[in-house]
Amino acid sequence: MNKKFLIISGLMVAGLALFFMRQDDMSKDPIVTPQQSKVTTDAKTETSHDASPKNVSGKNSSDPSHMLAQTTANQTIDVKSLPEFKVGVTAGPHATIMEFVKQQAAAQGLNIKIVEFNDFILANAALDHGDVMANSYQHKIFLDDQCKTRGYHLTAIARSIVLPLGVYAFSLKNIKDLKVGATVLIPNDPTNGARSLLLLQKLGLIRLKETSFPSIIDIDDNPKKLVIKELDAPMLPRAMIDADLAVINTDWIFVAGLDPSNALAKEESDSPYANVIVVRSGTENEPNVKKFVEIFQSTPVKKFIETEFKGAVIPAF
Repeated sequence: MNKKFLIISGLMVAGLALFFMRQDDMSKDPIVTPQQSKVTTDAKTETSHDASPKNVSGKNSSDPSHMLAQTTANQTIDVKSLPEFKVGVTAGPHATIMEFVKQQAAAQGLNIKIVEFNDFILANAALDHGDVMANSYQHKIFLDDQCKTRGYHLTAIARSIVLPLGVYAFSLKNIKDLKVGATVLIPNDPTNGARSLLLLQKLGLIRLKETSFPSIIDIDDNPKKLVIKELDAPMLPRAMIDADLAVINTDWIFVAGLDPSNALAKEESDSPYANVIVVRSGTENEPNVKKFVEIFQSTPVKKFIETEFKGAVIPAF
């Protein structure tokens, strides 16, 4: 009896030992349920999302200065690592529009750097010297005169916007109230000066000799004996306080913080003085030049101009 008891007891101990060994093995190799398998797959997918523009750059991808462009290999590159495409503009609407163009360009792999100028002369000089790749601030008549008088080799390749020239005054409500001997200010550069005189003629204030490019000496009749003075265009909004009337480019009105809707008169929207995008002659077909023009003349940019300026600046494309 004692012998049988010992045998049975031994078998029971051995069985218990095998049972606990099996439990220990199972704890080291847990069973994965279908639901747990899905969670694991999702986690891997989420990890792959870390390669998105936001996470690669460490900044939100909606920030234009840190935009990433898609390459043909479906990879992303930091646009700021690409060579800069420098564009010259003047302060005011041209600079505002170019900031929006820069955002659009960043999403398409073009790294635009905006170089702002405070007069009409330096921007063309910089382009001719190769300091910028393009500029956007002038109409073609002004460009042609600059190329002729300064020997620049520059070419207009696309239309941008129309900035209607306006007639402004602090003390007048109507041009008909302009007194005899009144002082009228106009820009002193030849093209915008001629443009101003043609507008004054259209308003019936003066009569010019038959010429397409008039200057002050071409005034043939001045019934109100107006004293017409020429000043640098950027100075006109400030100098207007000491004059009776001033003919001013819309961009300088914006820079001065004035409202272009207060113009007593202005050019029509079909003005031949549409601004143009300009590059150095011979670079018209470079890929980045073509891409820049395509982005500038896109629907989003056109809508931005119409919304931002409410008709004071008109898309010319």
